[in-house]
Amino acid sequence: MITYISCAKTMAARSSVRVPFSSIPHFSEEARQHAIELSRYSSQELGKLLRVNPKLAAANYLRYQDFLSAETEELPALLSYTGMVFKHICAKDFTEEDFRYAQEHLFITSFLYGLLRPLDLIKNYRLEGDVKLPEYGNISIFDYWKPRLTDYFINSIREKEGILVDLASEEMKNLFDWEKVDREVQVITPEFYTWKNGKPATIVVYAKMCRGEMTRFILKNRIEDPEELKGFEWEGFRFTGTDESGKHWNFMLD
Repeated sequence: MITYISCAKTMAARSSVRVPFSSIPHFSEEARQHAIELSRYSSQELGKLLRVNPKLAAANYLRYQDFLSAETEELPALLSYTGMVFKHICAKDFTEEDFRYAQEHLFITSFLYGLLRPLDLIKNYRLEGDVKLPEYGNISIFDYWKPRLTDYFINSIREKEGILVDLASEEMKNLFDWEKVDREVQVITPEFYTWKNGKPATIVVYAKMCRGEMTRFILKNRIEDPEELKGFEWEGFRFTGTDESGKHWNFMLD
């Protein structure tokens, strides 16, 4: 069973957490080429491209200028991203065995790097999936990655019993030919709901927290059988059933 989660916009520059080993991203050369192309943009141009304020634009201008330097800090992906999902995975208390298991059973999407294993070394960056670079024929980053990632993703899932637990945000499906993924492997998508105005509703911040907590639950408990996911409970969220297709598993806040 493979779990996959989304990258985060916020990243750490350093970490004191020790890992048993590190690895090189599978698509490191593609990431390098992206960085070269993005380093040609001015701070103002990056601001428009990434839709960020001048302060963030300046910071990312410097990131891309320094990206190819051997002196630029690299961190394992699981420690590099600092968004809500990653805060709730809480890898700072992982054992060596936890990291080793995660390396074999978790993917992290990335607009720059494509797909990452938890211990792949990466540099800080900012990129969005809908960015279009003239150097790539003006196609989006989503469309750039789709033919490169789909079969690699499917084959990796097949090596782990052909089961994927989808804990990524909806937009990440655009990195793949998702119809093919859904056809070739078993996809289980946990959904996290609260009651609002008498109806189930997704509250984004709660959903992110739950995705992180479920990822942690899977990794810490070495879960291989998806049926065991039904035992996940956190802060009042618990399994309440599936949709008609059986692919979407609902966890409701009591």
